[in-house]
Amino acid sequence: MLRLMAFVHDFRRLSPSQRHTFIAAFLGWTLDSLDFFLLIFCVKAISSDFHAKPSDVLSAVFLTQAFRPVGALLFGVLADRYGRRPILMFNILSFSVIELACAFAPSLSMLLILRALFGIAMGGEWGVGAALAFETLPTEGRGTFSGILQEGYAFGSILASAAFALFFHSIGWRGLFILGASPALLVFYVQARVKESPVWLASEHKRRANPQRESFYGRVSMLKSFLPTFFFLVLLMTAFMSFSHGTQDVYPTFLEVQMKLSPRLVGTIGVIYGFAQIAGGFVFGTLSERWGRKRAIIAAALLSLLAIPAWAYGRSTLTLAIGAVVMQFMVQGAWGVVPAYLAELTPAPVRATAPGLAYQLGGLVTSWNAKAQALAAERWGSYNHVLAITVIIVALSLALLASLGHEVRGKDMTAD
Repeated sequence: MLRLMAFVHDFRRLSPSQRHTFIAAFLGWTLDSLDFFLLIFCVKAISSDFHAKPSDVLSAVFLTQAFRPVGALLFGVLADRYGRRPILMFNILSFSVIELACAFAPSLSMLLILRALFGIAMGGEWGVGAALAFETLPTEGRGTFSGILQEGYAFGSILASAAFALFFHSIGWRGLFILGASPALLVFYVQARVKESPVWLASEHKRRANPQRESFYGRVSMLKSFLPTFFFLVLLMTAFMSFSHGTQDVYPTFLEVQMKLSPRLVGTIGVIYGFAQIAGGFVFGTLSERWGRKRAIIAAALLSLLAIPAWAYGRSTLTLAIGAVVMQFMVQGAWGVVPAYLAELTPAPVRATAPGLAYQLGGLVTSWNAKAQALAAERWGSYNHVLAITVIIVALSLALLASLGHEVRGKDMTAD
């Protein structure tokens, strides 16, 4: 409660422009996540419609993740050059239009192509939105804002869970994808209320005043010095992506296919653990202001191991729900530190490109995860061991990698 009150206090201290920027970044990531998770919850229905196995449909998750680095690079470079705000609007329109097109896919092959294109659009949103937010927000309370911002992803999963539970029986998976095109409306809010990043505006002023400083060769020199940190970020984000997607992507399929739960129950559990994700991101994001970014990540990763028995081996709906709540509290607790940590580790001239690219390259490395888990479960006839082994490996790996990183809590965002 004290942490919540502290966040409310920090939020009230923001200027109107800062509040609108934070809300827009949060909603952009929320609605991007909604569109991603709608497919996750509809795997069984899509596989039945196209007479395919769940693992075939989960190839869509692989393609989405595999193409996200393309979007991170494309939209990130554009945002570093032309500004965060206009590129964010273009990005939101892109993934909304593609989501709408998915509703009319005539075949699984076409759906897979569209999900690859969706991956490009999805890949750009996180980096551009995070750069805009953290270049606008004050240094004080950055960890808390990071925890809330990242949990736009969890809030998107809640919306997808609720939509699946409430509307699937009446409108089917195609109707849900039509509903998923609604994020396009967010563009009007960004256009009317959100201002350009002050850090980018200052950088653009310097570039125009001193073209040599911001020349191609100058940027290459700066990037070379940043490369060791960038490669570390890619490794770190590989572990993070394995942590989240390894615990989320096939879990609804596990509940439906193996545990025989109804879509309504699966959707309800998704909503419940979605709120746990938001709480976890908020709690550990706030703790990272006191403990430091590294210690908060390590603590959340290791504590997730305690949830495995109930989460993967529970025999009742209640036990599975409790396990899912604890697991996702810890998973998104670790994730809540990510936006601030990556922004603080990255120099201003490439802040819209490098964090998002590292984030999505980590997704590329683990893009096989959902399909591999589904194939292993189909071969062994059980999802339980696959889920448990995944968490043990990735949680320990994430804790080890985080321990090797630099602590940069409170870094000045205007510094190169």
